[in-house]
Formats: sequence, C-alpha cells, structure tokens
Amino acid sequence: MTQNTLFRPGEDAALRRHYKELLRLSADLLQPTDCRRMKNRLVAAARSGRIERNRFDMNPVVLDMQTALLMATEIGMTRASILGVLLHGSVMAGLTTSEELAREFGADVGDILRGLVRIRELYAKSPTVRTENFRSLLLSFCEDMRVILIMIAGRLCIMRQIKEAADDEARRRVSEEAAYLYAPLAHKLGLYKVKSELEDLSLKYLEHDPYYHIKEKLNQTKRSRDAYIARFIAPVQQKLEEAGLRFHMKGRTKSIHSIWQKMRKQHCDVDGIYDLFAIRVILDAPPEREKMECWQVFSIITDMYQSNPKRMRDWLTVPKSNGYECLHITVLGPEGKWVEVQIRTERMDEVAERGLAAHWRYKGVKNAEGGIESWLAGIREALEAGDDMQLMDQFKMDLKADEVFVFTPKGDLFKLPTGATVLDFAYAIHTGVGNHCTGARIGGKIVSLRHKLSSGDQVEILTSAQQTPKQDWLTHTITGKARTKIRQSLKEAAARQATYAREELERKMRNRHLDFDEASLMHAISRQGAKSVTEFYQALAEERIDLSDFLDEYAAQLRRDQGLEPTAAPISAETFRQSERTAETRTVKDDVLVIGQDMKGIDFQLARCCHPIYGDDVFGFVTTGGGIKVHRTDCPNAPQLRERFGYRIVKAKWAGKRGSQYDITLRVVGQDDLGIVNNITSVIAKEPGVNLRAISIDSDDGLFAGQLTVALADVSRLESLVKKLRTVKGVKQVNRA
Repeated sequence: MTQNTLFRPGEDAALRRHYKELLRLSADLLQPTDCRRMKNRLVAAARSGRIERNRFDMNPVVLDMQTALLMATEIGMTRASILGVLLHGSVMAGLTTSEELAREFGADVGDILRGLVRIRELYAKSPTVRTENFRSLLLSFCEDMRVILIMIAGRLCIMRQIKEAADDEARRRVSEEAAYLYAPLAHKLGLYKVKSELEDLSLKYLEHDPYYHIKEKLNQTKRSRDAYIARFIAPVQQKLEEAGLRFHMKGRTKSIHSIWQKMRKQHCDVDGIYDLFAIRVILDAPPEREKMECWQVFSIITDMYQSNPKRMRDWLTVPKSNGYECLHITVLGPEGKWVEVQIRTERMDEVAERGLAAHWRYKGVKNAEGGIESWLAGIREALEAGDDMQLMDQFKMDLKADEVFVFTPKGDLFKLPTGATVLDFAYAIHTGVGNHCTGARIGGKIVSLRHKLSSGDQVEILTSAQQTPKQDWLTHTITGKARTKIRQSLKEAAARQATYAREELERKMRNRHLDFDEASLMHAISRQGAKSVTEFYQALAEERIDLSDFLDEYAAQLRRDQGLEPTAAPISAETFRQSERTAETRTVKDDVLVIGQDMKGIDFQLARCCHPIYGDDVFGFVTTGGGIKVHRTDCPNAPQLRERFGYRIVKAKWAGKRGSQYDITLRVVGQDDLGIVNNITSVIAKEPGVNLRAISIDSDDGLFAGQLTVALADVSRLESLVKKLRTVKGVKQVNRA
C-alpha cells in the first residue's frame, strides 16, 4: 500500500500485516482474481483523498481490514462478507457504486454493499438508537443478515481501540449502542465470545471504577481460582467415573459484566457472589436414562458437598416453557466457597446452546417476538454449519412483514402496521396533527393523506388550520388510535353543529317574539320523529328539518298549551309514551343542578373548557343565546368571565346525581419506562365505575407526557383514581386538565 496523508506512521505496515494474514486465512475462499482487484480498489481509495479518519481519529481502511480479519477468525463468514466489508468504504466515499462492484465481484457482494449503505443512512437519519423500534428496524432494514454480522464485528473492532480516544461523549455513545444493540444481537446469534467482549468493553468505558475494581479482584485471585476449580472437579470426577458414568466437565468464571450485574442485583461485592465459580457436568446418556443419570450425579455431588436448597433449580421434572432442561445446584465447596453446578446431558446441552432454549433466552434476556426468535435461530444454525450461501438465500428479510418503521424529520422512530397511511402516522404523532393533516412530504415529494407508508420513509406531515376530520377518513386509516380520534372529532363536530342549530332556533324564536316553553318545545320536537333532542338539532343543522316550518308548528303548540287554541285531537299511544319518556328525562335533568335562587328546570350545558362533574364547586354563566354554561369555580376561564361578564354569573349547585358518567381529561407525566402505559391502563381497568375513553402518550428523552380521557360519575371516584395513578412506578405527576 502506498503512503498517503490518510496514513499515520506504522499504519501502512499494520495494514500490510493484516492483509497478508487475511489472505492466508481466506486463500481457499477468494477467487483467483479477487485479491488483485480488491487490492487495486483499496489502493485507489487510500490515494483518493476522499476518505477521512473517523470521529475517533482511526484510519477507516485499516479498521475495515481489521473487521474483515475478525470476521474470518471469530465469526467464520466467507468471500462475499470479506469483500463487502473491505469495499464498502469506496462506495461510501463516492468512488464507485454498489451496482458497479456487483458486476465486478458478484451479486451477493452487491447485496451486502447495498445493505451496509442503507444501514449507514439509517444511522444518519435517526438519533434514537436506544429504542426497541430501532433494533427491529435494523433487522428488517437490511436484506442480508451478513450485514448485521459485519456491523457487530465493526463495532467490536472500534471498541477495542477507543480507550485513549479524546472524544469522551462519542466513546460513551458508541459504548451504549454496543451494550444496548450489538451485544444482545451477538448473544442471540450464538456469538458468545463477541457478546461477552462487547459487554465487558462497554462496562469498561461506561462504568470505569466498577470494571477495574472487579478486574483487579479477579486478577488477584486468578491462579488460586483456577487451582480451586481443579481441586473441586478432581474428586467429583473420580466419583462419577467410579459410578460408571460417561461425561465431561467444564469449569469457568463469570465475565466481568456478568459479575457486575450480579453485584448490582444482590447489592454485594465480588466476594459475595454465590456462583462466581460454575461447573457444568455434561453426561453422554441414552434418552431413556437421561433423568436417572442426572439425578445420580446430583446425589453424588450433594453427598460430597453441602447444598443450598434455596438455590436449587429443577428443570428436569418440569422443563421451562422454552424447552430448557437442566439441574442447577449450588454447593459449599472446599474453603467455604459457593460453587454452582449445572447437570445436563449432551442432548439437553445441545438444546440449551443451539436449539429451542438458546443460552440468551434462559439467561433472562428479554424475549423478542416469535418471528425474530425463529428467524435468528435459523441464522444461528446456518452460522454454525458454515453455510454462507444458505445465509444469503434463506434470509431475504420477510421478517416483520406486518410492520413498517417511519421517521419524523427530527429522527424520531414510529412503528406502524403494514398498510398504514400518512393519516395513521399523523395521528400517531398527535391528535391535533391528525385532525389538521392535509398530506405529507416524503423524499421531497408531496403525497396525499391516504398514501401508504414504507419502512424507512422520513415523513413530514403537512397541516392546515382550516382542515377538519371527514367521514371518509375512516376508510383511509387502519390504526385503532386514528379511527377512534376521527370518530371522536366527528362526534364533537356534530355536537357543535347541534349547538349552533339550537342557538339559531332560539334567535329565530326571539325574532318572532315567541316565548320559550320547554314542554311545548318537547311536544313539537316529538312530532318531528326525532329520537332525541340532540338528533333533532343535528337534523336542523343539516337542514333535513325546515326551521320556519318547525317554528310554525311550535307556535301552534304553544298556543294550544296556553289555552289560546282548542286542544288537538288525542295523540296515539306510541306518541304519548315517547312524550312521557321525554318528560321523565327532563325531570331527572332538572334535579341535577339548581341554578340561581333555587330555580330548577333551566336549560344548561357543562362547559368543555373545564369539564365539571358531580361534586365539583360550580357556577353558571349566561350565554348570548340565553342558555347557561356550567363551569368549575377553578376553571382557567373563570377569572376572565368574572372580570368581564360578572353580571352574567349565576350561582349553581348540584342537587342530585343524574346516574350518567362525565368525560374527564387527566394529564400524566413520568419516566418513559417499558410497560408504563400497560401499568396505567391496568389501574384504570381495575377501578370500578371508570371507563377509559382515549389515551395519548408522547415521549421525549426518557420522559413521557400524556393525556387520559376517562368517564366517571363524580369527584370521589376521580380523586380515588388520581391517587392510585400516582402510585404507579414511574409516574411523577397526575393532574386534572
């Protein structure tokens, strides 16, 4: 390789050394022309001046060579992966394209290059790496699983070399990604050595003092620890051989990261970890004798050493739900040290290490969704079989076919079901955004609100203050939240229309100098065939009932009720029953509130700005239409109403329950922990007489703020609910809106 400003002293020699080692390891994998063409590409990239050192001041060409070498030695990938990792730097620098390299080196190399480029673009698009959505998107975004393996290897190479990096923030961010994203993926793929090293290095950079404390303790005791394990194994091995059992034994010490997790969980120092030493006895037994021989080993060991019954785990009699079978015992070995012993057969070990109950699952790592589990299990088997072509052909990522992942312009990531539209996404962001959505901009192009989204889309929602939900929007959405919010908005719009219609009716009545008489009005409305007063006003707003004709009928009914005209002919029994029900409804309503000086039967509405409910301190406000709006005394609008319209304020007090429920909005703020929404909704579901109508949660930088709309009967139930919500772990504030 030719010296160039990209290379620092010693890097050129290191690159040559790595290159020769890579050729030695992959001589039987690469085609005869691969080495020459690959070398020419690397030289051209190094000389181009378009490749810059990364944020840790590392040479990308050397780093890619180290990544390829790590893959060849520890992961076991073959030609396409090695060429892909070495050539992708040229594509990222704009020196060539994935298509050109695919023609030169083959389609499988082109697939890997395109996947690496897409992942780089994904990182540039989203800063929210520490989310479960990002992990799922990372898996579904690349079409070839080898891309993920390259990313894992590349991250390990970086982690090995950033100890002295000047950029502390960048080192912390990379370490957090390694711990949260790449180590769990390596674990799921069975790359235990890579996983453990990533976890230990992350701990080293993120928790410096605990890491070196544990490391120093282990270094101080390494020789004695190894000798202790040997002393423990020797007599056990002799006893098992005397019993005629066929077996082999393994001894190990936990990784630094694993010890640190135990220390945190058990609140103790290294010396207090029960299973710092672990022995695994693996029996070669036929299926019909498996359990018998495992219990025989258990009996032999517990006869030799005192066991801790609290630490015994019997997954032989009743295997774990994931199929894991094993006996775990903790015994007090020589010198009073606790040792964990795992007893299983070759078949059980195979299941635990490779099959249904992979090691990462029974160790307590959070279970992924079934599709990811089975998919990664297949990947793992292909890795261990060394079949690189199987990886390429089998895993073209039909995984997550039922979900799409899209970004906001700021990089926030949202998961939606397949088929979700721009309108679904708008409501996922916020109800207000959805209600005023007119379309979106995706990739610089304007699309309609019914446009279906694809994974990786970066969507900018376009809104207009004049836009309102339409009935046909329900046909353009598939998410429950969007459909619920649209129906709610349509219902509220209908209620507003009815209010306007009522105000118009009252204004026309005053213009005609007609007195307002509720009984006469109800009689006139019943003659229109409306099932409720709300339905009548809705029909009036939609002009299905002519206002002038109705006023004529009302005037005639008013005169009859005042005795100014002969009583109309007897009405039918059906009409009589309907009128009777209306009167009953009105009587119950009259009993709810007393307005002014003990006046009942006055028409009123509950104000939407403060949503008063039974038991609240309230007052009445006379509207311009003559009706009364009832507000809470602590309503945000109360001071202004009292100051500007004091003469329109009337006293009001609750006189009895109506037996119905009121919609109340609560604001909730807390930590954005996993499962917090489920915990909140569970509390509401268990509360008698409370129904959850709507929930909207927004999260930002580890916190969430949300609104809950619930239906309940009175203040006492509200206070009980708020008190219980405040006890939910992670909830910081619960206030009435």
